[in-house]
Amino acid sequence: MARKSLLIHVFAHDEPGLVSAISGRLFDLGLNLGDSSFAVLGTGAEFTAVVEEPVPVGIEEIEQQLRALPELEDGEVRVEQVGIEPEHGPSAEVTHRIVIQGADQPGLIARLSEVFGDYGANIVRLTAERQPFGERAGYLIQVSAWIPEARADACISAVTNTASQLQLFSQWHRT
Repeated sequence: MARKSLLIHVFAHDEPGLVSAISGRLFDLGLNLGDSSFAVLGTGAEFTAVVEEPVPVGIEEIEQQLRALPELEDGEVRVEQVGIEPEHGPSAEVTHRIVIQGADQPGLIARLSEVFGDYGANIVRLTAERQPFGERAGYLIQVSAWIPEARADACISAVTNTASQLQLFSQWHRT
């Protein structure tokens, strides 16, 4: 049975000092952050973290303290208990990093992520962002993945071929 953990999720307007404000308040509350992520999404920003229990304060107190931060005015704060292990399993170990970029087009992430699934690979982290690309909108996708060793070469070849068919540039390396 999985230990209980807290999942903390914050979405707010992006501004300098946001990560510092959130992580500082959580530290002040006596919480030790496990896996955490932060991303700018448009003009907003998302912060997510897992905290292993026991914790010295209740969920309501954590939410109230975060909502009181000036940086989170009009932001969304959600803290919930979840039944997940705070440590990674073996398929969360990053074995490959892949960068794909080129002109934006509908379905890029769907098409590329299907390839990983076809080879039993696990996408550990994926970031995607729009960028200027000549006269069109560009897209940059960065994938950190665990790929089973026996299928790694075939998976990378399939990702590279799919990217090429979509007229995208790709590069990768083993970690």
